[in-house]
Amino acid sequence: MSARGRRSATVSGLAAVALLLGASPAPGEQRAEEGQKLPAMPSRLDHEGNSECTPASKVPAKRQDWARQRLDLNKLRSRGGGAGTTVAVVDTGIAPNAGQFGGRVASGSDAGDCVGHGTFVAGLVAGGAAGDVDLGGLAPEARVLGLRGTDARGAPDAGRVAAALDTAVAARVDVAVVSVALKQRDQRVAQSVRKARAAGVLVVAAAAPDPPARSTDEPPESRRYWPAAEPGVLSVVEMGPGGGRSENALRTPGADLAAPGVDVVADGARGKGSYLGEGASLAAGFVGGAAALVRAEHPKESPDAVARRLLATAYPGSVPQLDPYAAVTGVADDGARAAGEGAPDPVTLRDTSDADGAADRALLLGLGGGAALLVVAWAAFAASRARGGGPRPVRPRRR
Repeated sequence: MSARGRRSATVSGLAAVALLLGASPAPGEQRAEEGQKLPAMPSRLDHEGNSECTPASKVPAKRQDWARQRLDLNKLRSRGGGAGTTVAVVDTGIAPNAGQFGGRVASGSDAGDCVGHGTFVAGLVAGGAAGDVDLGGLAPEARVLGLRGTDARGAPDAGRVAAALDTAVAARVDVAVVSVALKQRDQRVAQSVRKARAAGVLVVAAAAPDPPARSTDEPPESRRYWPAAEPGVLSVVEMGPGGGRSENALRTPGADLAAPGVDVVADGARGKGSYLGEGASLAAGFVGGAAALVRAEHPKESPDAVARRLLATAYPGSVPQLDPYAAVTGVADDGARAAGEGAPDPVTLRDTSDADGAADRALLLGLGGGAALLVVAWAAFAASRARGGGPRPVRPRRR
């Protein structure tokens, strides 16, 4: 097993042991105080005749969620915050007075966010790192351009997605995060993606829509969604604490990168509390924030080079898993440059729902001596960190 594979396995083992021993909350159990769960952040509002928006959250989060811990957020803070970059978030708009951005909302944003989802995702990209619990975004110094790719209720709209991408190009953004996933390919969207790439914009998109409320236990067939399936777009899928996708996730046959997108905590458009969200759209937000950090740290690299860097430094898996610190600090070598011509190749996403369940069961069966295993795993983890503390070369991932 490679050093990166050993590191990934050790970190996963540590997380599982800590979870078993009660050192961190179980998925879905993020609480502000005993008996009070965070409200869910919807990606759309179901009732067309109901004019009410997503209610304000009154429940503040009391601890950092697993997603930020997995992404080494505290360590990332030492590498800057993406200053000088702008990230467009194509979602449900953005709340004009959202406090987590501290005046970093770019002019031209679609003000107003009845759903709250666009503001939530923008917070994962560039929310401020304030308070005792750091629930900010990966690039808390970047500017955000909140654009609407849906109607006011959150229903995806291809024409609005295309127009939003055109607005992002006109605003000269560095990264465009498209949280919207369309069921059908649209020529207007395809053309806008090509324009964005030609203008030097790295386009990151959710590989699938956020999980819907299922009316049947039979999962739908795996299929592609757009603009994630367009050539040159960095397609992102969500993962949970165990590295697999949610049981409710819509399956898709292709994705380039995975990032946390289950039981993610962030602020919304209203209220001083936090929400709990799930879906590939959230994972795309984290990847967009990581891309902003890379572009700020390596301003001379092209969008394709930034995408290759994110892929080459990712943890190995059925879908490579985002490692933002390695992406920012990695040093490109001649081999990576020589092999890095052209857009990144897509990675086939396997349906790992059954495999994840078997792996989880096997892991739990092997944790009979929980405390002893924690000590051994921590020692291994510390040793691996001591051996590999310096910058790591960015090399193409072996297939």
